[in-house]
Parts: sequence; structure tokens; C-alpha cells
Amino acid sequence: MNQLPKELGSRVCHRETGRLVVRLGGVAPLLELKNVTVMRGERAALRDLTLRVETGEHVCILGPNGCGKSTLIKTITRECYPLAVEGSGMRILGRERWDIFELRSHLGIVTPDLLESCTTDSTGKDVVLSGFFSSTRIFPHHHPETEHGSRADVALARLGILHLAKRPVMQMSSGEAKRTLIARALVHEPHTLLFDEPSNALDIAAQFQLRDSMRDLARSGLAILLVTHHVSEIIPEMERVILLREGQILADGEKDRVLTERNLQTLFGVRVKLAKHDGYFYAI
Repeated sequence: MNQLPKELGSRVCHRETGRLVVRLGGVAPLLELKNVTVMRGERAALRDLTLRVETGEHVCILGPNGCGKSTLIKTITRECYPLAVEGSGMRILGRERWDIFELRSHLGIVTPDLLESCTTDSTGKDVVLSGFFSSTRIFPHHHPETEHGSRADVALARLGILHLAKRPVMQMSSGEAKRTLIARALVHEPHTLLFDEPSNALDIAAQFQLRDSMRDLARSGLAILLVTHHVSEIIPEMERVILLREGQILADGEKDRVLTERNLQTLFGVRVKLAKHDGYFYAI
């Protein structure tokens, strides 16, 4: 994996404000937001948000459409910027300023926007290689090196889709295309993967494959930051759930304490029955 801005130290666990916190000794938090407001047009998509996510945590941000989840991801990836207001601030891995290309070597990103950009004749390997150039295809001015090709093959193999290396993305199923994007996110060997609504447009079989892939990645030591409106996407390895409503945090804590019928009814505005099976939660 890429070296973090500070040397990786010991793994420390303790309780803070009712939730289990995992800290890596000597490593700055993945994310620190203090009184952050982000505008999308005339509307505040995030309002006076304060949030801290430790490096190495598996975290899910759950909320309905329009609650600010995708804006939060875009703020982390520096596609959106907070208002410059006295008393507010934002740090990623301990730093306020980043070269965007350096940041993307630490954070692997899988979003619906990327999938929409990949509807071309690019092959699976082209898409994975494009991760080295922060694009979604290989353009004539891109010149992948031999090492890039080898790392792309390793990423494809890790997802079990090396056979898709020469297949055009347009000829892939939505599940195959999604796993190709995950391979693209892995090509830099990041420390954290950011998933934004990963099961959108996937059929049931592809959703199960996606969940299995996410579990394998979480078990391998990669931190997962999942943004979703589907309770059933929250893999058992997720330690913490944050409920986001109208750009503000409704609840934040250990998964079993936050995922309650009362909280979900408040979050989504409908009556909810909650079931649990094999470590997964289901809203019915």
C-alpha cells in the first residue's frame, strides 16, 4: 500500500461517545470536519457538519436520497469545497491542502459518475489503467508503463475478473462493470476505498457478488467508507454507522446501537421493521 503521510503505528481501540473507536497510533484521522457547510447551487447540501473518521475504520454513511451523502464524498475527493467560514475547517489524513493526484493514490473511489463515464469501447484493462491518469479511459497522450500493466492485471485478478481484461465495458454486465471500477480503485494500492451507492443498477446476483467483494476487501485490511441508502448493503465488517439527514448527522455510533427501527423511521420518514440475518440488517 502507499505510505501514509505519517508512519503507521499500533492499532488502538477504545470507546468514545458511546461508540468503538479504532485508532492507528501515529496516523492522522482519515477525515476531520468541523462546522463544515457545502453549497450545491443555492442549497446547503451539508450544514454545519462536524465529523471525524479514523484511518482504518469501516464506516457506513446511511441516508435517503438528497441528504448530502454524495456531496460528502465529493467534498472528500475535492470535487466540492466547503464555505470559508470562521470556525470551520477540514483535514484529510491530517492535511488541509492536497495535490489532488496524490490524494487519489491514498483513496480508491467507486462512484456512479465513474460508471456513467465508462460507457465506451474501452476494455476492462483500459479502465483499470485509466486510474493511473485520473480518467476513465486511455487517451492517445497517455503512455502506460509495463509496471502499470502488471499492477492492472493484479487488481483485476484480485476481483476475480482477469478474464474481462480485453472485453469492452459496453459488453459487460452492470455487475462486471462495477467490479472493473473497483479494480480501477485498487490499482494505486490505496489505504481506504470510498463506495458511493455501489449497488445502483445491479441485479440481485450482482449485488451479492458486490457484497462478497466488499467483505473480502475489508478483511484484507483495506478500510471501507460506504455511502448508501440501502440498509442491506452494510456488510457485517462495518463497525460504525452514521445517519445523515438534510445535510446533518442524525445519529452516529456502533452499528447495533444506531440501526434501530426508531432511528430508521426518523431517517426515512416511513414506518420500518428491521430484521437481521447472518450479520446483515434488512428494512422491511
